[in-house]
Amino acid sequence: MGGVRVLVGTRKGAFVLTSDERRQNWQVCGPYFAGWEIYHVKASPVNPDRIYASQLNSWFGQIVQRSDDGGKTWAPVGNKFVYDGVAGTHQWYDGTPHPWEFKRVWHLEPSPVCADTVYAGVEDAALFRSTDAGATWTEMSGLRRHGSGPHWQPGAGGMCLHTIMLEERKPDRIVIAISSAGAFRSDDGGESWKPINKGLVSQHIPDPDAEVGHCVHHIARHPARPEALYMQKHWDVMRSDDAGDHWREVSGNLPTDFGFAIDVHAHEPETIYVAPIKSDQEHFPLGGQLRIYRSRTGGNEWEALTEGLPQENCYVNVLRDAMSVDTLPECGVYFGTTGGQVYCSADSGDHWQAIVRDLPAVLSVEVQTLP
Repeated sequence: MGGVRVLVGTRKGAFVLTSDERRQNWQVCGPYFAGWEIYHVKASPVNPDRIYASQLNSWFGQIVQRSDDGGKTWAPVGNKFVYDGVAGTHQWYDGTPHPWEFKRVWHLEPSPVCADTVYAGVEDAALFRSTDAGATWTEMSGLRRHGSGPHWQPGAGGMCLHTIMLEERKPDRIVIAISSAGAFRSDDGGESWKPINKGLVSQHIPDPDAEVGHCVHHIARHPARPEALYMQKHWDVMRSDDAGDHWREVSGNLPTDFGFAIDVHAHEPETIYVAPIKSDQEHFPLGGQLRIYRSRTGGNEWEALTEGLPQENCYVNVLRDAMSVDTLPECGVYFGTTGGQVYCSADSGDHWQAIVRDLPAVLSVEVQTLP
């Protein structure tokens, strides 16, 4: 079957939405793991029917689930996440030391080349890898061994490693982002890491050249141009053309440059999408108007996309992992809201429809283009 499969994680379970290539009529399956927070659901690019889900419950803790049949059935995989050989502390909000503590899995990133390899970004910020489809996990402890580790501090949502970017053509390169330490890159498969935050400017950091401490919300890129990175920061939309070594602001004419989500068109590396919200205190659209903004110039020049989106009395948020694109010839763009809607545009953002409503608050949206 061709078409698309949309994987949705919510506060109260996971949902799988499917449609043909026209993306007009949708089948909704779920909730899976009803009542559990599902922070992230993502499928393997190598084996489209292998899907991983991060499941959390305040009573029963963290569980990673795996499906090998496209989400029809699920089973828990290995769930032993143990910090490896890095003792010590990181800083708390007030600068006092806080012991490293495993709390949850924020992001799952399957390898683009190996169906059995998957990475996990966790809170407190650490990177894990499994090479046996999730049966066992090993911390890539070179990241926390970076000398800046003791100075990392949590953002408002916790000290989460929320972005993991892998390259098919450069398998030893990994880019990650931590709230609120910043972005880091490894060029040797995770053995060593360098902060890539030069050019970021953040309030309340007295040293403008501080290598860490920036609250990065999300990073995106086009696979055909991996050197070009786009970042939604806690204030400011940023761009790098050298894999993060240097950044420049491209917020341009956005009405506000605060937000969480950012993504890139599947076929146009210079076309990017963001979901601005009013401020770091008021997490909802300006004026109650839900708008996605698109730049076709890699930033600076932005247009509001509104057709089919509510333009009054809308006070939802779009979280960092809640936007995705498909790779059909007419690129589809998708996002979910904290009000439980998932929207789809089958024409690159020109027109939108709600493909499902009244779900629990949406935490993540990932899209598969099915063969």
